[in-house]
Amino acid sequence: MTETPVPGHGLHERFLRGLALAPGRTAIRVGAESLTYTELHELALRRAGALRAAAPRGRHVVAVLADKSLTAYSGILGALYSGATVVPLDPRFPAERTRRMLVTAGVTTVVADGTGRAALAETGLDLPVLGEPGSAPALDAPAAVRPSDIAYILFTSGSTGRPKGVPLTHGGNAHYFELLDERYDFGPDDVFSQNVGINFDCAMFELFCAWGNGATVDAFPVTAHRDLPAFLAERGLTVWFSVPSSISFVRRIGGLTPGSMPRLRWSFFAGEALLCEDAADWAAAAPNSHVENLYGPTELTVTITGHRWSPETSASVAVNGVVPIGAVHAGHDHLLDDGGSESAVEGELCITGPQMTPGYLEAEDNEGRFLERHGRRWYRTGDRVRRLDNGELLYLGRLDAQVQIQGYRVELAEIDHAVRQCAGVQNAATVTRPAPAGGLELVIYYTGDRVPPATLRRQLSAHLPEGMVPKAFRHVTEFPLNSNRKVDRGRLAREAAGTPDAAG
Repeated sequence: MTETPVPGHGLHERFLRGLALAPGRTAIRVGAESLTYTELHELALRRAGALRAAAPRGRHVVAVLADKSLTAYSGILGALYSGATVVPLDPRFPAERTRRMLVTAGVTTVVADGTGRAALAETGLDLPVLGEPGSAPALDAPAAVRPSDIAYILFTSGSTGRPKGVPLTHGGNAHYFELLDERYDFGPDDVFSQNVGINFDCAMFELFCAWGNGATVDAFPVTAHRDLPAFLAERGLTVWFSVPSSISFVRRIGGLTPGSMPRLRWSFFAGEALLCEDAADWAAAAPNSHVENLYGPTELTVTITGHRWSPETSASVAVNGVVPIGAVHAGHDHLLDDGGSESAVEGELCITGPQMTPGYLEAEDNEGRFLERHGRRWYRTGDRVRRLDNGELLYLGRLDAQVQIQGYRVELAEIDHAVRQCAGVQNAATVTRPAPAGGLELVIYYTGDRVPPATLRRQLSAHLPEGMVPKAFRHVTEFPLNSNRKVDRGRLAREAAGTPDAAG
């Protein structure tokens, strides 16, 4: 039986709800430019009309290849209004990577700004490009969609060296945002940071949480981190979202003084482990804000758990100094798989439910990423977790971050935590490199004060078996970050592999 469109399940309907709440308020702000809800709605309808005129018959796939700009945001909304699947892309990625993603997603049309046009030209692909909407008639209303229709496709890194395309449905997003509406009290007076790249799944949280509640989205420039409290005050931001690595950067330049960000009401962190120390410092700097640690792979629609930081209880149950990730969203089931048997307490987190992707764009990428259990399909997160008595989960680390060192089964997060306890160390990232005698050895990169390697070894020897004490310690002013502003551990590992001496 053919599935029919269901009102209320289209991701774009989040914007329509905001339009009804706050038609004259600002929907998007990029620097000195802005559009109200009414203006962005009308522009999106014009874009949708132009896309319909340019696309071949049948369902179409629209890439948005642009820097953070009114073109990018109206392009995303216009593509959704047209009934298309949206593929947000970073125009500054290498040309071959962009070409691969455009081809894999089956893109039929590209919405691009000047940077995006140049990036597309480097791929050698001949695809229709839309900048401004042009003279095509606007749509009268957004197109209807089915819950199973793909709202957007995002790309994650793949172990094979090529990006993996992850399609997410309108129905999965509807379930997700309904849960967020119940949990949070966002409204038209809120101003959201749009911090991450539009190709990052957390951008969907920033955009559609705001737009579903008539709030303003403010595109956040990277340079604003240099004086974050001043920028937040100037722009009136009330909702913050970033990866946890941003906290240490803001702290280092003096932006985390107690009470420095009083207007924030909500602060969200996702994308990597949130340390208790960082959560506590941020909460002190933003004393009127709830701080939440969100967790979820792209394959489960942005985030699938959440834990609200409590200075009284969160740190007391943390493992390796990492804030708990919380309970799995309602409407989903999860199991903890431990080598083929289901553990009631600890194992790989596997989840099934409405937020789960129907599968990767390329079928071979599905191998090993899904389980068939109890007559259902489960997504394997690759993350090892522990379940608390209250049902919340503790993040223990990536399964692929578990390594064998001289017979020891080592969780790299445990080493990170031990090094952070050393005097003078602020943060640490553990990587491995080939050992001269075979196998692997541990290399530590750390921030904070420069500490003699012998001092670090002596302190760690009090807590770790000799086989787990790192062989090399490298002091850095700050960690390298990837395009999503996460610590680039891959780059550190490559550097470590080319560095034979245990420098301090």
